[in-house]
Amino acid sequence: MNPLLFSTPIIIEGVSPNEYLEIVEVWEVSVRATHHFLPEADILYFKPLILNEYLKAVHLTCVKDASGQILGFMGVHEDSLEMLFLHPDARGKGIGKLFILHAINELKVQKVDVNEQNPQAVGFYERMGFEIVSRSELDGLGKPYPILHMRLATT
Repeated sequence: MNPLLFSTPIIIEGVSPNEYLEIVEVWEVSVRATHHFLPEADILYFKPLILNEYLKAVHLTCVKDASGQILGFMGVHEDSLEMLFLHPDARGKGIGKLFILHAINELKVQKVDVNEQNPQAVGFYERMGFEIVSRSELDGLGKPYPILHMRLATT
């Protein structure tokens, strides 16, 4: 990560429920930039689920810019990374790597599920030390989006 890209240190901090709407906004712009396989109807289907159910089911952390705007967020449950989304303008700046290192080293994350149709994410997790251990034809809601189940490789 190049610290010259940021005028202030990158800090991972907790998320409060009053920030959930902003988190969902980041989720939506991130999904629109990376999940090209999702039709509009499914984005609209998932959006209220994210806001009303999924966010409160995970340990949420985020990174903000100098003005306090959320650049990205991560949700962890037990030893599984359940969500990691970055605003498109924040991609490629080391924030995702920072989140993953924090998840592995501090939160003891060992697993992540990734949409097979999102090859950039699959490659990112592979570069971060995860390997594919199995595949499901359908996502957790029974939708036709194959999921790759990844686990942190043992050395």
